[in-house]
Amino acid sequence: MRKDVRILLVGEPKVGKTSLIMSLVSEEFPDEVPLRAEEITIPADVTPERVPTHIVDYSEAEQSDEQLYQEISKANVICIVYSVNNKKSIEKVTSHWIPLINERTDKDSRVPLILVGNKSDLVEHSSMETILPIMNQYSEIETCVECSAKNLKNISELFYYAQKAVLHPTGPLYSPEEKEMKPSCIKALTRIFKISDLDNDGILNDNELNFFQRTCFNIPLAPQALEDVKNVVRKNMSDGVKDNGLTLKGFLFLHTLFIQRGRHETTWTVLRRFGYDDDLELTQEYLFPLLKIPPDCTTELNHNAYLFLQSVFDKHDKDRDCALSPDELKDLFKVFPYMPWGPDVNNTVCTNEQGWITYQGYLSQWTLTTYLDVQRCLEYLGYLGYSIIQEQESQAAAITITRNKRIDLQKKQTQRSVFRCNVLGARGCGKSGFLQASLGRNLARQKRIREDHKSYYAISTTYVYGQEKYLLLHEVLPDFEFLSEADLACDVVCLVYDISNPRSFEYCAKVYKKHFLDSKTPCVIIAAKSDLHEARQYYSLSPLDFCRKHKLHPPQMFTCNTPEAPSKDIYTKLTTMAMYPHAKLRCMCSCNRCTYCICHNLLNSELVRSVKAKFCSAVLNRHMTQADLKNSTFWLRASVGATVFAVLGFAMYKALLKQR
Repeated sequence: MRKDVRILLVGEPKVGKTSLIMSLVSEEFPDEVPLRAEEITIPADVTPERVPTHIVDYSEAEQSDEQLYQEISKANVICIVYSVNNKKSIEKVTSHWIPLINERTDKDSRVPLILVGNKSDLVEHSSMETILPIMNQYSEIETCVECSAKNLKNISELFYYAQKAVLHPTGPLYSPEEKEMKPSCIKALTRIFKISDLDNDGILNDNELNFFQRTCFNIPLAPQALEDVKNVVRKNMSDGVKDNGLTLKGFLFLHTLFIQRGRHETTWTVLRRFGYDDDLELTQEYLFPLLKIPPDCTTELNHNAYLFLQSVFDKHDKDRDCALSPDELKDLFKVFPYMPWGPDVNNTVCTNEQGWITYQGYLSQWTLTTYLDVQRCLEYLGYLGYSIIQEQESQAAAITITRNKRIDLQKKQTQRSVFRCNVLGARGCGKSGFLQASLGRNLARQKRIREDHKSYYAISTTYVYGQEKYLLLHEVLPDFEFLSEADLACDVVCLVYDISNPRSFEYCAKVYKKHFLDSKTPCVIIAAKSDLHEARQYYSLSPLDFCRKHKLHPPQMFTCNTPEAPSKDIYTKLTTMAMYPHAKLRCMCSCNRCTYCICHNLLNSELVRSVKAKFCSAVLNRHMTQADLKNSTFWLRASVGATVFAVLGFAMYKALLKQR
């Protein structure tokens, strides 16, 4: 809603413009009337709409045409005053004033006009028969008021209607010629209906109507009032009420009725509560609330946001198969002005066998959007009506800003849920396959992906010591000389090479030495396409010797050419390294023989998973971190712990041998 209203009074000389203003201010007819009244401002607390109102007079005797044009351009509403006992002043309304105003205003945003018939105390008849054809001819005329400055008849009403014409204009809502709401208004109200239809059954039941009423007007409807509303709709249309609830047609009919009966403010109150401006567009303030993000911090959805998104998913998953079919997804995004998710999203998150986005994939995509482009996430949540349904000030309440990463490194713990892994490698080394494998897709499924539907991101959930985390993989284009800060900023790095291509590893080595040699970001070498014959790499060091020299984990053998879904162990390890970058794990070989593997299997067994995740993490961190602590007490406890752990590991090792 506007912060103030500017009303301009124009008309022929001697029709009573100045008298109307002075009668409003003094509440009595003035004995002496000046040629022109000074601009007055009515404070917000004495106006019905609680908006400051400026009233401006025009005098042909004191002002030039240029001054008049300037006032017309500044006015929010113009009152054309005529005298009911002066036919010439009525004729001038159409022959002079309306054409003049239209020439000075934009055709697409015409200023609303109020026709004011003054001096009604001097005649016994009404001028409405003459004025009604004029009102029908010009759509910009909001209404006509007959008044008298002398006996104060309809003076307050005149300025109320003028203020109302600005704050609650008819033009954007309704077409008098067609006698129906305009398409833009129908579109906005349809979105509002769909947001308010919490169970998506196409009907607003009593609970939903009460929630809508309380949201828009801060008061619930009494049971009898609800029935009265539905009875009005029933009497006027057959399909407006269904199963004792209001259908979309009934909802639109009610608002048409409000507008036709002059109660535009009811419809405008609803529209503005759901974020619309005077042009029936969602405002920038509604879609993009202020959210300050400090450097080195990331953005994630909080618990309430996930609960809201879960309810939206459940609302549209009509067949209850935990996946959104194309029709269900289209229905979900009907409240958007455009389709926000393209076909690449289906290759960014988990889908079912039919290629439909699953519940987990749906949440993953929202998580990715929040992490990469939080402003877009705020926009999307605005379309879904998050702040209204959750009764929050704005959708910024859905966002958690994580702690600075440097503090996490200092404290050697993090509360973050999303970790980014940048995947680098020479062209054709298997980066895309590595991303798709994280979504459970083997090579056979990957071959069905169209090139124009390819995604450079993949996000899925992993479990690290019982805690659910998101691992976001980003395939970085192999332009060695043009790697940006965004390409390098992440929590863990994957350097992928093709074991069957003798020139593939050289790229990984060069990238590591140039960008990550002195970096604190953990790095892992992935030996992709391990199902193929391994070729000797044309580099001075073999991949294994390179890793030993730079104290990296041995190259991790990986292939997505498997009959079933590829193993997700490597992704769990990557997430673990991202969470605990200081932890120096002894190996990542999955041999099931060494101390690390035995302990890792033990810690991820069903028995230990029931233990609190935080305790498990602390145990692993303590026994696998190369810390430079010199406290004698610590070493005493560490020795005892190591002994117990060795015994436990040996027992586990014997148990594994027996199973074999």
